[in-house]
Amino acid sequence: MPPRDARPPADEVPAAESDQIALSSDLQLRAISNVVRHRILAFLLSGPATIAQISEAQGLLKGSTSYHLRILQDAGLVQVVSTRKVRGVQERTYGRTAKKLVLPDPGAGQPDIVMRNALADLESAPADSRLVELRHLRLDDAAFDELATRLSALTREFSARSTSDSAAADVAIMLYRPVDRPLPSTDHSS
Repeated sequence: MPPRDARPPADEVPAAESDQIALSSDLQLRAISNVVRHRILAFLLSGPATIAQISEAQGLLKGSTSYHLRILQDAGLVQVVSTRKVRGVQERTYGRTAKKLVLPDPGAGQPDIVMRNALADLESAPADSRLVELRHLRLDDAAFDELATRLSALTREFSARSTSDSAAADVAIMLYRPVDRPLPSTDHSS
């Protein structure tokens, strides 16, 4: 009999319904906008888990975990992938319905749900396990496109090397053209 906290191997659980879901409904967007639910979805990327396993991993009470899972399930983002009887009670194992969630573009000046949740995770991460760097660059269109392509390729390369028995690591890349800032003046003749 496997240990109580052992997560079922991925090949013993039904596959996600699709590789990706484009989120569009208010219910889905409200579900994903909460940082606790964002963290639960991230945890479930490495495989299905029970309420007890999620609660322990996230430092939540089981009732709170159940509440958040219900919201994610109602939004179609998680599903029950298996059940079993444990001491007379049905234990449910939850899995994601898709590996990737595609959010709509929030539009200029609107909050970005992914970045807001990533910043909350960054702020709670231990100082010795994070890298934060901000560089102000001046790039022509070709250099901008090259940097975007190379950053994307690098994250895909390391994503392919990701294993379920390794420690979690999140990467948030922000490459954007801010509202135009004038160059500093080099005229010191005043």
